[in-house]
Amino acid sequence: MNPQHKIAVITGGASGLGRATLEQLIKVGTKVAIFDLNQQAGDQVVSEFGSDNCLFVQTDVTSDSSVAAAFELVVEKFGQVDICINCAGIAPAKKVLDRDGNAQPLSDFTKAVSINLIGTFNVARIAAQFMAKNEPSGEANERGIIINTASVAAYDGQMGQCAYAASKSGVVGMTLPMARDLARSGIRVNTIAPGIMGTPMLLAMPENVQESLVDKIQFPKRMGLPSEFGRLAVHMVENSYFNGETVRLDAAIRMPPK
Repeated sequence: MNPQHKIAVITGGASGLGRATLEQLIKVGTKVAIFDLNQQAGDQVVSEFGSDNCLFVQTDVTSDSSVAAAFELVVEKFGQVDICINCAGIAPAKKVLDRDGNAQPLSDFTKAVSINLIGTFNVARIAAQFMAKNEPSGEANERGIIINTASVAAYDGQMGQCAYAASKSGVVGMTLPMARDLARSGIRVNTIAPGIMGTPMLLAMPENVQESLVDKIQFPKRMGLPSEFGRLAVHMVENSYFNGETVRLDAAIRMPPK
């Protein structure tokens, strides 16, 4: 798919990997709608890139009505939806039992799965509904592409990451069946599983923590750049034979237990 003049929705697009992906897409001529809870950050992005190129919609990805209404606003402004990239998520850390032997509150696990997995599916299903109405384009006659975000924790979950790893494993697990479900509609589905990425949240951690994380990376010996995530997403959009796949973007890291 040629991303120029296409319309993308990015959840979590006001910061981190989502914002980096927005920047890469705008560079290649895509117009982007941001679904995020952070009104201030979303308004700032629109101010920076212009209302002709961006739309911010305050959206709760776990709410069916909020997501459906957000997509309606996108179509009202831009006419259609061609690309959906799910970056919204949380990364809680809590062990199954604490030091006193008390069980982790079920609500903590439920919240992670609700946002990271159910929220991803919720947005993807509505995106597919709108994409299916598009006219086929390009040599592949495709109508859209959905790119979800997992994590290396889906494969190498560390101590304290039961909820996070389970939610991201679910994202990986639904990639192929979702691609199969949507193949007849000309919609592709892929997933990116990033490793240690240099997002503002991670860079705010103490220097010794950052050094410890980088030490586990093979090569290149540094954190991943959010722009590298964004460029991979753009490549997935452009390469029409890229479908039903999860790609680790992690410089060959394999996470230890802790």
